[in-house]
Amino acid sequence: MQKAKRRRQASTPLQGTEGKNVSTQSGPERLQKVLAAAGIASRRECEKLILEGRVEIDQQVVTKLGTKVDLEEQSVRVDGVPIVRSQQVYYMINKPKGVVCTHRDPAGRIRIVDLVPDETARMFSVGRLDRESEGLILLTNDGGLAQELAHPRYGVEKTYHVQVAGLPGRTVLQRLRDGVQLAEGKVAVAGVRTKRAHKQSTVLEIILREGKNREIRRMLASLGHKVQRLKRVGLGPLKLGKLPQGEARPLEQGELSALKHLVSGGSQKVNKNRSKGANKGKAIQSGSRDTRSARGSKKSKSRTFKKKTRTQKKR
Repeated sequence: MQKAKRRRQASTPLQGTEGKNVSTQSGPERLQKVLAAAGIASRRECEKLILEGRVEIDQQVVTKLGTKVDLEEQSVRVDGVPIVRSQQVYYMINKPKGVVCTHRDPAGRIRIVDLVPDETARMFSVGRLDRESEGLILLTNDGGLAQELAHPRYGVEKTYHVQVAGLPGRTVLQRLRDGVQLAEGKVAVAGVRTKRAHKQSTVLEIILREGKNREIRRMLASLGHKVQRLKRVGLGPLKLGKLPQGEARPLEQGELSALKHLVSGGSQKVNKNRSKGANKGKAIQSGSRDTRSARGSKKSKSRTFKKKTRTQKKR
């Protein structure tokens, strides 16, 4: 394994992107989107910054979400620091063991951001790996895309090759598919198969659509199979391939387009499901009203019938 070297200086929280005045889209845009694109934080975190009164447009504090701004004609500051949208960059990295995914590490360990060429923009890692795990990490200053790829609702598949102690059989694999009870609830894999079997260990291919902290390690440990090695080899359409350990490369245009198409399709699916749910709710309410109306009609007819019967008896 190649020894990773520190290639970046420690990043400062909420640091602007001065020095790279390359706009990727002209015209007014929502303020939180502009801040995320500048690498300040995710869109959700940028919304919090706005609501907290930490953002200025032309030296005026703005606290209204949805405010539009044009960086080519207006100045924007966060905590007094001016920002300029930088060129968006996207790196695939083959993370070695021992490298941490945190941005600030008091212990001085090698961070994932140290493995990419020096950039002034704040970078976000997509799909964190613990220190002992290795494999594919996406690093970008596109905060919006990073948030979408990491959000469980988009169901972006992450593929792992996991070497475990022992020889897990069909029952264990089915348990993983059905779900294993952890402290935060029942969790299940999206897919699992045996890739290779050795005398005392087995390599499994596991697919997750949402990830919790050390989820694979804890699931397999609860089933009696300790993880010996864990490597991520796929993130959505991205494949690690033969990228050497500790190395990074920019994404190709086709890879980036595939990623954006993936989250775009996921967003449309989420909105479609929400629409179906709303229509279903309306249908249930309508059906409930129809049922109440029918019941009322039956009661009315019953009262009319009883009244007629009493009248006939009197005659």
